[in-house]
Amino acid sequence: MTFDRAEGIRRLGADAFDVLVVGGGITGTGVALDAASRGLRTALVEKGDLASGTSSKSSKLVHGGIRYLQQKEVGLVYEALAERQILRKTAPHLVRVLPFLLPVFTRDGLLPRRIARILGATMWAYDLTGGLRIGKLHKRVSKDEALRYMPTLPADNIAASYIYYDAAADDARLTLTVAKTAAAHGAAVVNYAPLVGLSKDAAGNVRGARVRADGEEIEVRARTIVNATGVWSDEVRALDDATHATTIRPAKGIHITVPWSLVQNEIAVVIPVPKDRRSVFVVPWGGDGGPHRFTYIGTTDTDYDGPIDDPQITADDVSYLLRAINGASTTKITEADILGTWAGLRPLVAAAKSERTADLSRRHSVHTSPGGVVTVTGGKLTTYRRMAADAVDEVVGVLGHGGHSRTKRIALQGADGWDAPDIPQNLRERYGADGRDVAALERSDPQLARPLIEQLPYSRAEVVYAARAEMARTVDDVLSRRTRARLLARDASAAAADDVATLMAGELGWSDDEREHQVARYRALVAEERIAGGLPETALDALSHPPA
Repeated sequence: MTFDRAEGIRRLGADAFDVLVVGGGITGTGVALDAASRGLRTALVEKGDLASGTSSKSSKLVHGGIRYLQQKEVGLVYEALAERQILRKTAPHLVRVLPFLLPVFTRDGLLPRRIARILGATMWAYDLTGGLRIGKLHKRVSKDEALRYMPTLPADNIAASYIYYDAAADDARLTLTVAKTAAAHGAAVVNYAPLVGLSKDAAGNVRGARVRADGEEIEVRARTIVNATGVWSDEVRALDDATHATTIRPAKGIHITVPWSLVQNEIAVVIPVPKDRRSVFVVPWGGDGGPHRFTYIGTTDTDYDGPIDDPQITADDVSYLLRAINGASTTKITEADILGTWAGLRPLVAAAKSERTADLSRRHSVHTSPGGVVTVTGGKLTTYRRMAADAVDEVVGVLGHGGHSRTKRIALQGADGWDAPDIPQNLRERYGADGRDVAALERSDPQLARPLIEQLPYSRAEVVYAARAEMARTVDDVLSRRTRARLLARDASAAAADDVATLMAGELGWSDDEREHQVARYRALVAEERIAGGLPETALDALSHPPA
């Protein structure tokens, strides 16, 4: 089976499925892979682009979460660290080990020296809960060592600190890779195919759904439906049961990207937020192998009651993160230094009592309605495979066949031979073995080998490949998710939108009017994002001028 949208649309109308998955984020694509690998006839539809919701807007960490130990969520941490190890084996091209520095501050009430021993005990608990699976124990490092990892830490306010180990992954590319793997196991995958309604028999049991693709409504026959739509879960459940109670409490998290030279962190760093009970991550990003380095900072964790289709950063969000980084660094970072931003919504399961969203559990929940709609909610990026397996177990219970999950041992697309020396490093770490196909495009045409944005590692061939082999349908698909140019260089990506649209037009047959519409739409999205956060336009030239 090929990862081909037109073929997927044809199959939606022609085939009969055991399960139709609604939602193309990391959980939905995970469900599609799990179901297809069990031999179930599987289809997946997503109303927008794959990973266009929360699954491209996370902190990009594959981790257990030390703070969940403080919330006594030991089982959740154990599960997440077990899943981290599975992902390191099934997706070695996408998941990399990432050391974290926990600096111990000696004054200002951030992290007093007197609780350093408690912190050390927490490190041991993390290792014993499953952190040790990564092959490295936490360690205590001297003040001088801590400063070598992040020279901009305030030297007069740092004591001996701690290093522990977790992992990171490009969330959007991980989601896309899981979707491609599901397709390789026989699933029909279609993006830009919103759900219109459910079809039921006289007894009220689900027998399919109606979806819209390219202006046409398609009746999809399916014995079960899996609702894996994250923060949109209640909307889909309402199509099945209009009286069901609200189950999702969205929490907004934002991140900002700044030039690495302003932070100079060689590894990830966990810094406490002054006058708050939370910490934020400060993570180096090598620009996917490019010549320049970046650092991203996040995340916030606040209740959200606005439109869930397009959450925006605000000036208050930005101020919160700047207060955090400037409280732990000798370099003062301002709004003018911010190169990119992203905002996402966590689909937290609402608690019976009112709590801060930061205190709500990240555990997942699976519920099957009387009509046969299986809804999976909650969870986190790291535990997607376990969430998917639990959801498909429910599907198997409804169908009466399907066996057990096999995804612990299924290598994701591009994993086999991903580190072959003939694949350029910046391609192998995003595409794995499929990087050969991108490299072949670059060799076939010198124009395609040119950089898409001069200061970033993405080539024009990647635009062609995204449209040809990765179901990219819009300029935003390419610049926000197939590459991460918008996250690393918001305004430079807007300048490149015209080139992207021209390349895509040749692949997708766009008219001149459609090409111009695509460019205008992308630039409007970028402008809206910048204005909402109260940010000035920022040039990538800032990367070339590290502070004295």
